[in-house]
Amino acid sequence: MQIAYLVNQYPTVSHTFIRREIAALEASGRVRVSRYSLRRAAQGFVDPADRAEAERTHVVLERGPLRLAWDTLLAALRAPRRFLRALALAVTTSRQSERGMLVHLAYLVEACALLSSLRDEGVEHLHAHFGTNSAAVAMLCHALGGPPYSFTIHGPLEFDKAPLLSLPEKIARARFVVAITSFCRSQVFRNCSPEHWSKIHVVPCGVDSSFLDRPPQPLPSEPRLVFVGRLSEHKAPGLLVEAVAQLARKGVPFELTFAGDGELREDIERAIARHGLGQRVRITGFAEEEEVRSYISSARALVLPSFAEGLPVVIMEAFALGRPVVSTYVAGIPELVEAGSCGWLVPAGSLEHLTAALEEVLAASVEKLEAMGREGRARVRARHDVVACGRQLADLFCGLSQR
Repeated sequence: MQIAYLVNQYPTVSHTFIRREIAALEASGRVRVSRYSLRRAAQGFVDPADRAEAERTHVVLERGPLRLAWDTLLAALRAPRRFLRALALAVTTSRQSERGMLVHLAYLVEACALLSSLRDEGVEHLHAHFGTNSAAVAMLCHALGGPPYSFTIHGPLEFDKAPLLSLPEKIARARFVVAITSFCRSQVFRNCSPEHWSKIHVVPCGVDSSFLDRPPQPLPSEPRLVFVGRLSEHKAPGLLVEAVAQLARKGVPFELTFAGDGELREDIERAIARHGLGQRVRITGFAEEEEVRSYISSARALVLPSFAEGLPVVIMEAFALGRPVVSTYVAGIPELVEAGSCGWLVPAGSLEHLTAALEEVLAASVEKLEAMGREGRARVRARHDVVACGRQLADLFCGLSQR
């Protein structure tokens, strides 16, 4: 079966899980996948695997203005009624959006260009990641006469702005919707009629053999912690700096590495300087997969004190490498992380509880941390092997084809 994946920007450093998912689908031998990105990623490619993936990806907006205009005219001439219905849909969804009508008309142009390319490749089904603009373009492409579509919802953005994103409309028109956790599915249920609940499927994100088949490294003797992720508001890196500043005032030895980058980097750097933590806390910037594995393996635990989430793939990666996790009771995280068994969970936004949990990690025995790491590793193997996740998706796509 020939399908296509559509993402707003692909590949990017934060979308490694999509690359793994596509590879698992293709390895199943049941699905061929064309990659589509609406626009090229703003930052360069850190990982060689992302550079290779970029060469296989069609970038819709790189077709150029003349070709985009021709694709739009062709769509209007070939099926004028469908084009008018798609135009009406773009206008209707723009009225409740914060992005305005011009942006939604641009989505329609992108959908026309995508339709032309999908027809050339014989694509039978279109799958988008995220319920944002990629799902909007997939919906409009289908309204123009393109293939049926589905999309994966991650949260939290889709749920924070569900009405603005016309999420109920996208769900209603989709052939099926993938939720990455049970919590995510419950939020999808909140945003659609019960008549559509049967087409919402939980398929988790996964990690591949580069994590699962690698034996855990010995725990470091240094009191080292690591944060891996985007330096953005919902990941709460600022709260983590405040927590380790309290540890420093208590005289607790520690090292903290921020493996990531993002819009809050300058704020985090100022906070590090203000607390005099320059010798204990460092920011590496974005890292490729091998570097991420090294940062996690060289730490006693991964720390991710998020305010809002879906279910971070980096938690799965840490567990696969035999490291416990400190995180929060947010969204799908408690579905994987059990407090006291494979990590620590604290109330989101609680500086007091986060500081206490970090102090426990740093004081814990090697035996306790190793036992937690083994439990986390067993959980990821059982629930988040990307090969099994790929089979679940292939079943959905191929079942769709048979229907």
